[in-house]
Amino acid sequence: MRVDRSRLGIIAALGTAQTLAWGSSYYLPAILADPIAHDLGISSNWFFAAFSASLVISGLLGPRIGRQIDRVGGRQVLCASNVVLAAGLALLGASGSVWTMSAAWLLLGIGMGLGLYDAAFGALGRIYGSDARSAITGITLIAGFASTVGWPLSSLGLATIGWRETCYAWAIAHLVIGLPLNLLLPRTVPAAASDGSAAKPAIPIDRTMVLLSFALAAAWTVTSAMAAHLPRIVETFGATPAQAVFAGMMIGPAQVGARILEAGFLSRFHPLLSTRLACITHPVGACVIGVFGGGAAAAFALLHGAGNGILTIARGTLPLAIFGPENYAYRLGLIGAPSRICQALAPLAFGLLIEPMGRAVVVVSAGLSLSALIALALLPHGRSAGATAHSKAR
Repeated sequence: MRVDRSRLGIIAALGTAQTLAWGSSYYLPAILADPIAHDLGISSNWFFAAFSASLVISGLLGPRIGRQIDRVGGRQVLCASNVVLAAGLALLGASGSVWTMSAAWLLLGIGMGLGLYDAAFGALGRIYGSDARSAITGITLIAGFASTVGWPLSSLGLATIGWRETCYAWAIAHLVIGLPLNLLLPRTVPAAASDGSAAKPAIPIDRTMVLLSFALAAAWTVTSAMAAHLPRIVETFGATPAQAVFAGMMIGPAQVGARILEAGFLSRFHPLLSTRLACITHPVGACVIGVFGGGAAAAFALLHGAGNGILTIARGTLPLAIFGPENYAYRLGLIGAPSRICQALAPLAFGLLIEPMGRAVVVVSAGLSLSALIALALLPHGRSAGATAHSKAR
């Protein structure tokens, strides 16, 4: 029973820290991009370009960060993320030009690489090994409320204290809330202490790796685009500003509901099944809002959020199920790098597409989701041959 309480405590602490990390970084532009761009006298596209660059940075750092987690555990890395994210948010709040704003997003990109889901999943894989699936699901159950909490808090801060002070408040939250929570993670024995080697592991980029990377990249392109632009997109279908905000707030509960389903009924099956199902929900939502218009904005958000909720878990559980726990964090970094780069391009690309395409932009997002489904359909259902052979060799 003591072990169970310890596991629940770790899940609660890390899930809360992840809610803060996502709400104050990845979900920030949806609310603060326009007022920051207006005050700095630049186009909002420049702001989204800086945000996109930060995601590229986080993706490029992913494999290196993953190797570090495999060696020493995730506690040090996640604690460092709080400090770096706090510094980036403070610099963003103090920005007086496009260059300062860009430097702030450079820091935030490093912080996101150190502190978002890939790092958290890698930390759990380091702690629990093959039994990490339920812990991964647990932290995403909590952090699924990141947009539901983050968007209203950023909106409230913008309306009451201004965007600069809102950035400062988020920075302080990382130091007084996020950092102590991540410090609660258990210390892990460095891997080099047992094998005497910190050499870069040799992981073949085989067909399974490529298909999985493509599927996650396509799916997370849609996720990134919706995180940045969902309110604007549903307004092109005739939704009122209030309906658009309400739709955005529905994503969090939808994610959590889908993750409860994953933790219960779907946990009986291979993660590949739930991942394939998750890729269908966004195209279905696009059909719903296409037929019924802006009044169905909440339904669109619920369907998108449900699929995204399971896809977020799959980002951690599917590689673990297919390849096993060895070099797990490093493999997550390799698989996740294309996703991060595509996520980086998505806010800017969709921002440029919304004006000329209007509501037709959901055809693009639905097509990406269906392409991810096709790639997943080509994946093997069990442990990859390469991973199995390597495991037997050991």
